[in-house]
Amino acid sequence: METVVIGMSGGVDSAVSAHLLKEQGYNVVALFMVNWEETDDEGACTSERDYEDVKRVCATLNIPYYTINFAKEYYDHVFEYFLNEYKNGRTPNPDVLCNREIKFGPFLDFAKKIGADKIATGHYAKVEEKDGKFYLKKAKDKNKDQSYFLNQLNQKQLSSVLFPLADIEKTEVRKIADELGLSNARKKDSTGICFIGERNFKKFLKGFLPAQPGLIKTPQGEIIGEHDGLMYYTLGQRRGLNIGGRKGGTGERWFVLDKDLKNNVLVVSQGEDDALFSDGLYAKEFNFIPNVPTQKSFECFAKFRYRQPDQKVKVEVLNDKEIKVDFFEKQRAITPGQFVVLYDENENCLGGGVIDKFYYNK
Repeated sequence: METVVIGMSGGVDSAVSAHLLKEQGYNVVALFMVNWEETDDEGACTSERDYEDVKRVCATLNIPYYTINFAKEYYDHVFEYFLNEYKNGRTPNPDVLCNREIKFGPFLDFAKKIGADKIATGHYAKVEEKDGKFYLKKAKDKNKDQSYFLNQLNQKQLSSVLFPLADIEKTEVRKIADELGLSNARKKDSTGICFIGERNFKKFLKGFLPAQPGLIKTPQGEIIGEHDGLMYYTLGQRRGLNIGGRKGGTGERWFVLDKDLKNNVLVVSQGEDDALFSDGLYAKEFNFIPNVPTQKSFECFAKFRYRQPDQKVKVEVLNDKEIKVDFFEKQRAITPGQFVVLYDENENCLGGGVIDKFYYNK
């Protein structure tokens, strides 16, 4: 009997995944990872609450459980990168890094050390093997598909993981949890950045990076307000600018057009946001799945943010780690620091990389 160590978060997805693996005949061992040790705004340690949920679920499923602390690894490999990106005026995606650096890094290593044959997670994604290569694919439930967040996985990691929810809809997951009488069957899905959760983002970030207030200006240089710190804003943002209702304006909504790091100026515009639509981007640190393409140029589909529908693009491979992406249709608010993730017409994830900069065709 093969042993599978499943990463249990306290949520319903990993709980039902553990049940499905047990039904399939695996020897299932649950592992709860502590990646962040701070309390939330109410002073409660969220990891302790989640661990209680894990213990209750494992008791119901009759499977052993363990806990391991990866907080130092998380801080060193994910959180410091997160802070550095914000210092440089970019908007990072730590959830992607958490998968690569923790859930499929130290977690996988630990599972192998204790004799596991495979690891498993509650992600909505699919892995297929063909001709000795492992392919990451979209899950059946397209509304919950999380292949976007797994774009940095390599062949070793993909060959070692099982995704029990690959062909199951979220509604079915809730139904199974109800039928099993799991204590977290109706637990709300976690949202937001993995270690911040539902806390106030600005308040959280201020505890680690000193805010540097500055001026808010129009592209023409007119001063129309003050910002709290460039790190709190992202391109295309409309809410929270606190400059509405100004006399002399058009009455239309303001949005973030640019961040001038050198002069600590937030550049905003009003009304038509044509200037936010770019023609392409450059990405670095690109991870190709399953290998670097032999063609230097090809057409495929891309996502520039998680919930976005696939967009048709033309890709030029610059080298093993860098690509240029031309959009068939202009894209709004392409954000440096986020990930561009490529897919083919068969829903294979071709890989992903960090958006370095965007460009306009003349």
